[in-house]
Amino acid sequence: MFYLTFVARHKNITRNSTEIMYSTLLVSHSLIRWLVLAFLLYSIYRAFVGYINNKTFSKTDNAFRHWTATITHIQLMIGIIVYTQSPIVKYFWKETEIGLQNLDLTFYGVIHIFLMLTAIVILTIGSALAKRKPTDKEKFKTMLVWFSIALIIIFIAIPWTFSPLSSRPNFRTF
Repeated sequence: MFYLTFVARHKNITRNSTEIMYSTLLVSHSLIRWLVLAFLLYSIYRAFVGYINNKTFSKTDNAFRHWTATITHIQLMIGIIVYTQSPIVKYFWKETEIGLQNLDLTFYGVIHIFLMLTAIVILTIGSALAKRKPTDKEKFKTMLVWFSIALIIIFIAIPWTFSPLSSRPNFRTF
């Protein structure tokens, strides 16, 4: 009897700690999106100004290129954990036929992760290409083009309050 009580309590503790981890990561994922967007927008701004004004690709420009990609990759790792733990995604893959008929479920089960992975691959390629370009103008242009494409895809994939695909609060709380 003691063993059964212990196992029942342990499963309850594990489930509660998993739920706490999931909600903490979900809030973090929601908040870090603003950091990703801020870095991405500022990097695009620096690339645009540098390209138009024929500026030198400075250490600061290179740092923003690097940190934009790094923060985006951190966000990706958190997003993958959230994806694997999400009850919405689990339900979608368990009941795919039903899930595909519901836009909200389809968004989180397939669309969001596909678009975000695509955007991050594009951003990563752009960052790597910009780093290797021989001239400052080419570095700025490469960053501007690739980061802008990634930003457009990210804007589509974020579940904004006004999104027709899926709506979530702009600032998630516990």
